[in-house]
Amino acid sequence: MRKRFNLLFIGLLVAVFSAGALVPTDADARSSKRKHAAVKSSKASSKGPYAVSAKSALVMEMVSGNKLYAQEITRKILPASTTKVLTAILVLEKLNLDDYVTISARAANALPSKIYAKVGDRYRVRDLLYAALLNSANDVAVALAEAVSGSEEAFVKLMNQRAAQIGAHGTLFANPHGLPADDPQYSTAYDMALIFREAMKKEFFRQVIQERYHKIVSEQGQITLLRSHNKCLFKGWKHDVYGKTGYTQAAQACFVGYVEKDQKQYIVAVFRCSKRWDDIKFIVERYVGVDL
Repeated sequence: MRKRFNLLFIGLLVAVFSAGALVPTDADARSSKRKHAAVKSSKASSKGPYAVSAKSALVMEMVSGNKLYAQEITRKILPASTTKVLTAILVLEKLNLDDYVTISARAANALPSKIYAKVGDRYRVRDLLYAALLNSANDVAVALAEAVSGSEEAFVKLMNQRAAQIGAHGTLFANPHGLPADDPQYSTAYDMALIFREAMKKEFFRQVIQERYHKIVSEQGQITLLRSHNKCLFKGWKHDVYGKTGYTQAAQACFVGYVEKDQKQYIVAVFRCSKRWDDIKFIVERYVGVDL
């Protein structure tokens, strides 16, 4: 009898201690949480830090020229449609905004992007500048170049003279729009930042690049609705990044523009990008300190 009682008592003790071993203590719970957090952290860190896709990039304070970020800024790049920033500078220096420009056959035959202006159509200079800077219209860029210099070739000579005056000594333009050309055509992120800084001295230029949409009307009454190619303005970011885009297959995506912080303006230039908008967001947040 006593033997049977002892066996039952021992069995009961074993059951109690076994059950206790199955109940996690606070220490066990904390240990489990630490292990889970370590695994989660390991998974997150495996993604790695953001890598800027631009082959050439720059962040520069507008007035002082102080560089907050610089990556291969003197490397030769294709400027694509950021070329139109210099075209706009010359137009604003040489023409009156309310002058009318007639679209030539050469202008009308330019490759897209364009507003598909017809030969003989007449537009005010101010409207054509909107089309060139918002819609990146190549037909418009040719028409403006012809209005300034009489021919595209003469305008290109003026472009290169003006670029040198600005200090863009690593730059050579071949046309007023940035499309691929038979003649040499190149710039650098630093040069394009200098050119953009010069353009920012023009009140009308600043006004145009801040707009998302605009309507232009030819003298004949043809209405064209423009939408900015700058997707920074449509992403719902907390702060706007204004500027001029560019893209060709050879140049890849590019951008030169600015963002404001504490009443200062910072030029942002990225060239030869595969992730243009992500690059801009990362660079602005990391190096300017603006939360987008």
